[in-house]
Amino acid sequence: MAKATAKNAAPKKAEAAPAKKAAAPKKAAAKTATKKVSGKKDDGKANAGLMAPLSVSNDLAKIVGKEPLPRTQIIKKMWDYIKENNLQDANNRRMINADDKLKVVFDGKDQVSMFELAKVVNNHIKK
Repeated sequence: MAKATAKNAAPKKAEAAPAKKAAAPKKAAAKTATKKVSGKKDDGKANAGLMAPLSVSNDLAKIVGKEPLPRTQIIKKMWDYIKENNLQDANNRRMINADDKLKVVFDGKDQVSMFELAKVVNNHIKK
């Protein structure tokens, strides 16, 4: 009877399956050189069009100062003023609440979107 029970048992595996071949190392994808588009020219100098000093109106000068500044610095000083005086809307941070000085720059609006800021400032800048 011992032989009968041995037949019913699962047969032993003769040998372990041969080991799989090691995966070939992956080749790094060839990177293509893409040209960066920035405000700088190839010789390392800044783009004169972006960095050209612009004169500001008297209303805007009360916020950013009277000296001619590049557009980027004008926007930066506007944001400094907005943050310094806590003028971003508490509920919707994309909106800027106007105080007395900004209301004149914002053409009488009580609130302006941060995306409209550059457009509004353009009305107070002269080349």
